[in-house]
Amino acid sequence: MTDSAQSNTPQIPDKPTVDGLEDKWGAVWRENDTYKFDRERALSLPRDQVFSIDTPPPTASGSLHVGHVFGYTHTDVVARYQRMQGKEVFYPLGWDDNGLPTERRVQNYYGVRGDHSAAYDPDFTPPLRGAEGKSVKAADQVPISRANFIPLCEELTTEDEVAFESLFRRLGVSVDWAQTYRTIDDRSRAVAQEAFLHNLERGEAYQAEAPGLWDVTFQSAVAQAELEARDYPGAFHRVAFHHGDDKVYIETTRPELIPACVALIAHPDDERYQSLFGSTVTSPLFGVEIPVVAHHLAEPDKGAGIAMCCTFGDLTDVTWWRELQLPMRSIITRNGRLQGETPAWIAGGPGEQLYADELATKTVFSARKAVVEALIGSGDLDGEPKPTQRKANFFEKGDKPLEIVTSRQWYLTNGGRDADLRKALVARGEQIDFHPAFMRSRYTNWVDGLNGDWLISRQRFFGVPFPVWYPLDADGEPDHEHPIPAAADTLPIDPATDVPPGYTAEQRGVPGGFIGDPDIMDTWATSSLSPQIVSGWPVASNAGDRNDDELFAKIFPMDMRPQGHDIIRTWLFATVVRSHFEHDNVPWTDAAINGWILDPDRKKMSKSKGNAVTPEDVLTQHSADAVRYWAASGRLGMDAAYEESQMKVGRRLAMKLLNASKFALSMADSEHGKGDLAAAVTDPLDLAMLAGLRDLVEQATKHFESWDYTRSLELTEAFFWTFCDDYIELIKDRAYGGQGDAPAASAHAALRIALDVQLRLFAPFLPYSTEEVWSWWHEDTVHRASWPTPEECGPTSGNPQALHVVGEALAGIRKAKSDAKLGMRAEVTALTLAAPADLQELVRASEGDLRAAGKVSGSLAYAEGDSLEVRDAQLVPPPPRKK
Repeated sequence: MTDSAQSNTPQIPDKPTVDGLEDKWGAVWRENDTYKFDRERALSLPRDQVFSIDTPPPTASGSLHVGHVFGYTHTDVVARYQRMQGKEVFYPLGWDDNGLPTERRVQNYYGVRGDHSAAYDPDFTPPLRGAEGKSVKAADQVPISRANFIPLCEELTTEDEVAFESLFRRLGVSVDWAQTYRTIDDRSRAVAQEAFLHNLERGEAYQAEAPGLWDVTFQSAVAQAELEARDYPGAFHRVAFHHGDDKVYIETTRPELIPACVALIAHPDDERYQSLFGSTVTSPLFGVEIPVVAHHLAEPDKGAGIAMCCTFGDLTDVTWWRELQLPMRSIITRNGRLQGETPAWIAGGPGEQLYADELATKTVFSARKAVVEALIGSGDLDGEPKPTQRKANFFEKGDKPLEIVTSRQWYLTNGGRDADLRKALVARGEQIDFHPAFMRSRYTNWVDGLNGDWLISRQRFFGVPFPVWYPLDADGEPDHEHPIPAAADTLPIDPATDVPPGYTAEQRGVPGGFIGDPDIMDTWATSSLSPQIVSGWPVASNAGDRNDDELFAKIFPMDMRPQGHDIIRTWLFATVVRSHFEHDNVPWTDAAINGWILDPDRKKMSKSKGNAVTPEDVLTQHSADAVRYWAASGRLGMDAAYEESQMKVGRRLAMKLLNASKFALSMADSEHGKGDLAAAVTDPLDLAMLAGLRDLVEQATKHFESWDYTRSLELTEAFFWTFCDDYIELIKDRAYGGQGDAPAASAHAALRIALDVQLRLFAPFLPYSTEEVWSWWHEDTVHRASWPTPEECGPTSGNPQALHVVGEALAGIRKAKSDAKLGMRAEVTALTLAAPADLQELVRASEGDLRAAGKVSGSLAYAEGDSLEVRDAQLVPPPPRKK
């Protein structure tokens, strides 16, 4: 049994309850720094005795939902187990507060939107406070300057983070709250900016003017990892291109892009178009001469089998444009409208007036309508448009299909254009143990499927600025080829307000002077450095005073990355990329991947879908332990249903733990519950129970070590219910002295040993109820007690089968009473127990306990049988209860 400090006499409440335990023990844990990380101890220990966790920083915008409770409970279960194994556990928590989700929440909450052209107003007051949920329309949002917008982001995220911490504390998440960070604080910005400067210096970061995915609502570039393919209503239009006197028909859902067409493309093996390859056709309406070429990505069985390549309608167009070296004829601008100036390739042609009058500055929708009407008029539209549901790329947080526009952006190499780098990053995935193992294939498939580098710049406001400026030439144009990087020891900097080396503030924006980079980093570009942010990776400026060379050397690579499977392609992969470049290593040894929480319709719960359940009321109604029980019952990698019925099971388990412990500890009033407990255990049934407990400890530990802690919970729970329903019922009479002092002493000692061990097995899952019971006779905390070992489970001479067999015999007696429609107090004057000879011997050894529990006062005969069976029970109804 554990050697932790014990009080002499248990202090047991009259009516134990799980209600109120969160407030009671949360305050104690906070006051005692129960989960504080001991840096000095960690540095003194061997590396394998320190366990470091790269905890997901939740997005600090709005509220948490039960999906967060699910994932963070899984992580906490592991942290608590490792702590009980004697390891020093580094368990920090951050808040991912920069980025688009925060900006969108601020826009709705305050009724504003950031505008780079707006002037700073020192007396600005937002028009709304608390409009979240009303989805303020963009037209009704007041445009404000970046300098006015960012403080509102800071204000709201700070409020949200206070609420988030309160909820996590109530859930019992055992993080060290002194080890927290924000992805927008000085430390995070300095880490992100210095890592970027290293990428830039090594050639891993670069700028390019290239076609890229663009969200017209949020006015920002979008990375490949942030795409979401959705069905979008459209229509196929059969349109004629002209080849001499012949017509070549294509089918398209985007006729508005005909003025941007640069080629017709068919598969090289498609016999229908062999004669056209190498020739040209002219486009309808605009009369632009374009080539007909072959490419293997063309799909012969789709539509007419020949497609128009426009710059740009989709990602395939980008591939064709690049690989076939086609001209650039981009017409869609960043605001989602067609450019206002008539393109040069159209000017002077038959479609010049059409473009100027009907298409210039129009939305994509309006332009499509105008082009279709013109095609009908020219006779180039064959038949009526055919409605369809087309697949379109959306930003995962956006509401409109993405467009592809050409812009200058920052990229980080990630293997999308470099086969050797891609191979190296796949190999990094092989160095990480994924739990469950099949999740590694998701990582590998993502890396192998990349078709471009990581776009890390965003045209937004609340994020980490790129730490560079650009010199302006004599005409005031920026020289993007010669960026001016910030000095590392000055980080973090904001190029919008700070001045580059060698310049003065008066030179900002004037010819011969400088201009700051206007963009911010993708939020993943910061959170992908979470291991470096939390573990003390030294930056030149020591911003935030969080440099710690010794700690970083001790705990990096970290041990555990817990996260959802949906962000393997973003957070996990991005973190591997940064660590590969910066440290030539993996960021952690193990990745624990949890599934999604599904609503009753089997859809993922999320705030954006409007089907999420907020956990505050659930925790209050069922208790934190009950909610944790539900969460821990879901295996790693598997999606789980939101089930309050499972929480009710968890609450019942926690209550049973309190009440069963009360009975076990009530035996401490005698001298039998003290002294050398193992030596006092002599009864066969007590020895059998402890033998089963020994097996349980071995199995529970084995499953924890293999990351299957759900199985550990299942086994522990199953043993506990057998302990309550069979063992306690069987030995209750003996424990009260019904069979003498020595048998009672054996029962008391076995109860105390079993309770001590089971509380520790349950502690990672049910921290509040186990702490409550532990406090009844210990002066320290169960969460700093040692994880139980088989050697603590008393004598080794017991047969674990005996408890099962005697319990089965008791169940047979109870069934006989139920079949006779009598209560359990009914007396048994005679019965026959049929069983194989070896099972008969196990029952005989504990017959006294069976008789007492089953109210067997008469003869108990034994007979040979193939299986255990109670026969010929003679019953006497119990006397009526006294009123």
